[in-house]
Amino acid sequence: MKHAFVGIGSNLGDRRKNCVEAVERLKEVRGCELIQCSRWYLTSPVGMQDQNRFVNGVARLDVKISARELLDRLLSIEAAMGRVRSEKWGPRIMDLDVLLYGTDILEEADLKIPHPEMHRRRFVLVPLAEVAPDVIHPVLNKRVFELLEELEEDDQEVTLLD
Repeated sequence: MKHAFVGIGSNLGDRRKNCVEAVERLKEVRGCELIQCSRWYLTSPVGMQDQNRFVNGVARLDVKISARELLDRLLSIEAAMGRVRSEKWGPRIMDLDVLLYGTDILEEADLKIPHPEMHRRRFVLVPLAEVAPDVIHPVLNKRVFELLEELEEDDQEVTLLD
């Protein structure tokens, strides 16, 4: 069994409700056990700025399935929730990303673990630090809280929702 961390985000419709629904669907994935979910954060979009702000969080799972199977299940949840992939960094009802999968390092066409941008994204690091501050990034060999502390000042707004 391995620990896996999944980034959760939505910026269409009832964003918080969408994120909560995604967590409920994660609980139903065979071979995965939800251990913890961060609180929800209102965050500014990255990449394409002219869109709604996101609600983001991170789920910590114990998994008995492969990283590939986990990705396939996440893509199925996104599709079932109405995700349409039309443009990179565009608006989406649900976005689920494998951030970390144990200490594994994978470099495949459509699956890169650890997530290649996670250490640059405040909207990932803040909720990840909430649930796993001492987990070590297997490539950078730094704890999550260190990555967050080292993140340069930027305009990535991350605000805790009530």
